[in-house]
Amino acid sequence: MALFEGVGVQVAYDVVGSGPPVLLLHGFPQCRAMWAPIVRVLAKHFTCITADLRGYGESRGPVGPQAMSFREMASDQMALMRHLGHETFHLVGHDRGGRTAHRLALDHPDAVRSLTVMDIVPTHLLLTDLRHDVARAYYHWFFLANPTGLPEHMIGLDPDTYYESCLTGWGPDGLKAFDADLLDIYRMHWRKPEVTHAMCNDYRAGIDVDIALDAKDLDRRVDCPSLVVHGADGLMDKSYDVAESWADRLSNMRAAALPGGHFFPDTHPRETADALLSFLTDLA
Repeated sequence: MALFEGVGVQVAYDVVGSGPPVLLLHGFPQCRAMWAPIVRVLAKHFTCITADLRGYGESRGPVGPQAMSFREMASDQMALMRHLGHETFHLVGHDRGGRTAHRLALDHPDAVRSLTVMDIVPTHLLLTDLRHDVARAYYHWFFLANPTGLPEHMIGLDPDTYYESCLTGWGPDGLKAFDADLLDIYRMHWRKPEVTHAMCNDYRAGIDVDIALDAKDLDRRVDCPSLVVHGADGLMDKSYDVAESWADRLSNMRAAALPGGHFFPDTHPRETADALLSFLTDLA
């Protein structure tokens, strides 16, 4: 592990491989370790940088609701890549990492060679056109955003049960589909009260900060080559036309469905790596 000391933030990251740089960002409730099986494939062709989002895993910094916006998390990652000497790079994000990646591509368009978002619809769309079935399945958006501290208290009583219910609740894959060693790493981090607090504030920021920022950018498009990947058996795919949801936000887009639910990078890492490799090598 390496640690980048930014302005008031510490970003934990790893670098593997050689070739054009690719920054890979994890989602909730995970950490950068999720990319390990995928990086083993990509690193033969690319320099792979995996980093923990602010407050997640081993990254630390201000984690109040205002500080956990996708803009702030994207700024952390942009500073990291500049620190590493990469003024331009390919960008991949799953879940909250995908939302951070989208914001980074909007705020720093000249830095992003390509954008890949995994199993998400745009934040503004999800929060402003919320259907009952989505609200029920994705209740955690609103549970975690409760401002009283109640989510932290309740999760803290049994974090493994809560977070494992998230891993298994958004698709058909049971816990046995996840790599046991990676699960141990996830558990090690989500058992820390400060990590749960940061993750709750991530979701508070989604409602309190990010939706307003996204509303101002509804008429903007990301122009770099983009890939939208979604789990063919996941709740997002059942609730939305995921590719269509990005059509007016990404001007140069292709899409792919992969086997599995929301956490297909964990449960189907080889297929995920192959999809990324095909997309990225076409751009070389």
